[in-house]
Amino acid sequence: MAVDVGGTTLKGGLVGRDGTPLYVERRATPRAEGPERVIAAISAFVTDLSRARSSGGEVLEPVAVGLAVPGLVTATHAVFSAAIGWRDVPVETFTDVDLPVALGHDVRSAGEAELAYGGGSGDVLYLPIGTGIAGAVVLSGSLYGGAAGWAGQIGHIPVRPDGVPCACGQRGCLAAYASASAIAARCGADSAADVVARVLTGDAQAVAVWNEAVEALSLALATYTLLLDPALVVIGGGLSLAGDTLITPLRDRLTALLTFRRPPALRVSALGVHAGLLGAGLLGWRAQETHWQPISR
Repeated sequence: MAVDVGGTTLKGGLVGRDGTPLYVERRATPRAEGPERVIAAISAFVTDLSRARSSGGEVLEPVAVGLAVPGLVTATHAVFSAAIGWRDVPVETFTDVDLPVALGHDVRSAGEAELAYGGGSGDVLYLPIGTGIAGAVVLSGSLYGGAAGWAGQIGHIPVRPDGVPCACGQRGCLAAYASASAIAARCGADSAADVVARVLTGDAQAVAVWNEAVEALSLALATYTLLLDPALVVIGGGLSLAGDTLITPLRDRLTALLTFRRPPALRVSALGVHAGLLGAGLLGWRAQETHWQPISR
């Protein structure tokens, strides 16, 4: 069983050992109702998935659970999430099933799926943009977690030091300007997809918000490029569905900022919005293969 926890959507499913999704379901994340309600929704989702059948009606028997969650994460705790608001949630709180459970960071798990199934390798930044923004840092073909496992929080780089407040407590963060949720909110739209549609019609407000988001992304990526010199930046998450409407101006602006060197290649994720789910599946299979014991209760 695999569950990818997003600030807007819970993506869950049953994933085969080869990465084939055998069953997939999406549910709304009840974020507005508080972190305890989100935790309860995840637990209920896992219970329901344990009874799911394949699209052909076959009864499936899950062997482990992989949970990919946002924010600061260790193997035993969801330490903090600005998007959801929880702090220090033990892994056993998320599920009532008696199976091995692996907890991991949503973006690093998605980045691992990109490495396994999407063709990315070498020195790559995998950057999903949805309700929030974080990055999976790949150096010499391996995921880099940093000293405490919290590397990749590019969404909280201050691109406007005196800018708008961010849910993390800082001001002017990249996520406050360029996440899908921020773009929609700043344009008074229901979703970033609505903003993109308005951009394509030349709507002045939407164009201004979009251009500011592209500028914020290019500033953060220029900083990242100058520090770590990636060969490739892979854009994932819901905002990647904008395609060339995002990639073309972002490439142009990044090229202009990097005056003395070539920019890294930019492309949209090969796995699309399913990268996080497949990454959670990898977590679950690793838990099963290493013979993790069920959580004692």
